[in-house]
Amino acid sequence: MRIRRKLLAGMAVSLVTAGLVIPALQPAYAASLVEVTNFGNNPGNMRMHIYVPDNRPANPAIVVAMHGCGGTGPAFYSGSEFASQADRYGFIVIYPSATQQAGFGNCFDTWSDAAKRRGGGSDPVSIVSMVNYAQQQYRGDPNRVYATGSSSGGMMTNHMLAVYPDVFKAGAAFMGVPYNCFANAADYPPGSSQCTGGNMNRIPQQWGDAVRQQAYPGYSGTRPRVQLWHGTNDTLVPYNLLQESIEQWTNVFGLSQTPTSTDTPQPGWNRRRYADNSGTVQVEAYAIQGAGHSLPSGGMAAAAVQFFGLTSQPSPTTAPPTTAPPTTAPPTTAPPTTAPPTTPPPSGACRVSVALDAWNNGLVTNLTVTNTGSSTINGWSLVFTLPGGQNIISGWNAAYSPSSGQVTARNAFYNGTIPPGGTTSLGFQATHTGNSARPTSYTLNGAACTIA
Repeated sequence: MRIRRKLLAGMAVSLVTAGLVIPALQPAYAASLVEVTNFGNNPGNMRMHIYVPDNRPANPAIVVAMHGCGGTGPAFYSGSEFASQADRYGFIVIYPSATQQAGFGNCFDTWSDAAKRRGGGSDPVSIVSMVNYAQQQYRGDPNRVYATGSSSGGMMTNHMLAVYPDVFKAGAAFMGVPYNCFANAADYPPGSSQCTGGNMNRIPQQWGDAVRQQAYPGYSGTRPRVQLWHGTNDTLVPYNLLQESIEQWTNVFGLSQTPTSTDTPQPGWNRRRYADNSGTVQVEAYAIQGAGHSLPSGGMAAAAVQFFGLTSQPSPTTAPPTTAPPTTAPPTTAPPTTAPPTTPPPSGACRVSVALDAWNNGLVTNLTVTNTGSSTINGWSLVFTLPGGQNIISGWNAAYSPSSGQVTARNAFYNGTIPPGGTTSLGFQATHTGNSARPTSYTLNGAACTIA
């Protein structure tokens, strides 16, 4: 797997940003973030903050929300949407603060031998102590405990699901890596790491065996469901690692590497789902078109809460706040008011620019189409030819058919109009058998396009 490297100094800045996610003004809630100083066994020397909404059921669910390197629990509370979701749906949020340094500062330990096994010590034991505290102090439901996090917190999310599958019901990892990706502390800083530097292209069986044989040997109970998120332009924790995480968890669940369904629930959100024989989605993965190392944002926390199954209104133990926080569930894809024409009208000239990122047997292609004609395009279809051996497995901002050979990409309901000089972006993920060349022979509504 070929992954580009970044300078260490630039990564440190990006990781601090990831720890803070995207700062946002928080509405004034009746509840507040509280630090707990004596929550139990704490071998990771971590700090604990907890957010307990006033409006909650007798046995509320618990979500552990973890920051990125350089961040803190309070910063992740302020910069993410999980607290507002808690106010809406009545669950408790625990915000751990890591204190491990690992080259950047405040990174969750996913590299030490102690952290890689159940009950071994370090940060995982501290986090479970926080969960136990919330269960004892606030009657938290032990059957509804969930993990989520960004960057280092996303790595720890996958880690906790592997090491403590009996504690967590599900998890949502943003910009994470597979369990056991980091060999040791010396390998952790992403700038010089084998894990994020391109030397961890394991087969699904190897990734799955790490979970089964190292994290909690002999465990035969129910595994937590997994949701994975990654930006296609993330080069700090490279996008290609999303596929490695998919391979790990589908193998753990005994699922096929081929998704049972694909869709685009929001523009630019390309989702793959992997369901078992009963139809239950055990693993789902989001590729966020054009996003760098900046997740979660734009309703992604709400989508994670929905995946956890926490979006039903709680039965309150106290009266709800007079002013509910302004949070909405992630929008579903609305049907078009008018269907795009099956045969778009001929239109003027066009230009296509191509960005391609390939690894050993896969690739992602992003296309930017410019209308270089003098009239507006209303409804479009872009035809291009894939090199031999390439096969599209998912795409965004267009419908693709067929998946190989000469492919036609038809506009979605929201991007069918391109004014003169305007552009639209689309893309796809594909497998290949050795030929990772770019597509060729572009035509837009029958007119030949130049290639930028």
